[in-house]
Amino acid sequence: MNKEAGQQPETKWKCSQCGEDLQKGTVTVTYLGNEIRVEELKCARCGLVLITEELAMGKMFEVEQSLEDK
Repeated sequence: MNKEAGQQPETKWKCSQCGEDLQKGTVTVTYLGNEIRVEELKCARCGLVLITEELAMGKMFEVEQSLEDK
């Protein structure tokens, strides 16, 4: 296995509903009436999407803050 310095091994996520490996893909997230298109891990079989902390605390938080400011 060839590892470069500083690289973390890739974590394999599995779907909690059907056990399939999650794969990166474009998903449309609707949050507080706004749609955000993002690349996230999702199950090819059942469509379950993993919402990462980065998405929840990043883009979703920005949308929430902008709506509260209105």
